[in-house]
Amino acid sequence: MIPVEIGVQSPRVVHFTEDNNEEGLRCILDLVEEPRDKAAIRVAAYQQRVSRYYNKRVSPRPLRQGDLVLRNSAVADPTGTRGKLAPALEGPYKIKRVLRPGTFKLETLGGREIARAWNAEHLRKYYQ
Repeated sequence: MIPVEIGVQSPRVVHFTEDNNEEGLRCILDLVEEPRDKAAIRVAAYQQRVSRYYNKRVSPRPLRQGDLVLRNSAVADPTGTRGKLAPALEGPYKIKRVLRPGTFKLETLGGREIARAWNAEHLRKYYQ
């Protein structure tokens, strides 16, 4: 109670009964599932909208086995010994095989396989 309600009784204080309060709380507990379900539906709809917005702007990189690509030289040499004027991309390399969507094994044009796998994020298609 607030100090004002001690001197002047409000309708909330005058009409308060313990039984009505208990019954009201039980009714609210019975209806908790409905707002929870509505919130879950709203979250799912929001996530779908965000996903649709993001996927609209993503450009797919359709790289296949046998394509020629350039690889990011900063990722190829993580020591950072390259200079500022060094080329950003190196290659061309040939895609030897697709390990899974977006992951590739590369080989040089001479046929020597590159040791590690490469993500499509670090590759650019090479056009002759």
